[in-house]
Amino acid sequence: MQATWSTRLGVQTPVSDDLEIIHRVLQGEIDCFAELIARYRQHVARIVTRHVPGDRVAEVAHDVFVRAYGGLAGFASQAPFEHWLSSIAVRTCYHFWRAMRRQELPVSALTEEHHQWMEQVLAAESDDRFREQVKRREAAELSQWALSHLSAENRLVLTLLYLDGHSAREAAGLLGWSVAKVKVRAHRARQTLRKLLRDEWERKDDDTTQ
Repeated sequence: MQATWSTRLGVQTPVSDDLEIIHRVLQGEIDCFAELIARYRQHVARIVTRHVPGDRVAEVAHDVFVRAYGGLAGFASQAPFEHWLSSIAVRTCYHFWRAMRRQELPVSALTEEHHQWMEQVLAAESDDRFREQVKRREAAELSQWALSHLSAENRLVLTLLYLDGHSAREAAGLLGWSVAKVKVRAHRARQTLRKLLRDEWERKDDDTTQ
């Protein structure tokens, strides 16, 4: 990785450590922040890509770094910068969905495979079984359709736990919640998702019998 160079007392010194870069940025060497962007651009993009539509990734990722720069003075150096930045990325995605209007996948676009997946999700009681069904390939479009109907909080907690595979403790750290809140929110989100799918399934049955 190419280091950023800064001149102090006429001597060029490499900026190779995150904490050193942060210190220099806070001391007024704001150009050093570009090194943090270069280091973590792909990391942030990977997080954002999992949580927002593809055509909005660049915009949201940019917002992540804007928020990180603005909050740099509040960074607690006891925690790794990467973890702190990951939390900002997840929360920025949360704010994106709070501001985003719901975009539905038309019911007519749901295939028989989608509806079979609905039945399996509705029947899944355990966390492991639920996670297995959510990750199935044919569930991708329907997952987006269903998740788009959830609140930003519910959408993120389900994505973190069941799509990204984070533990409740890891999700709590990223969201800034307690572990108990993550578990309660995940339970409620699963119930809400099941109700959405059940209602859609029943509507399909009604349409076919008319």
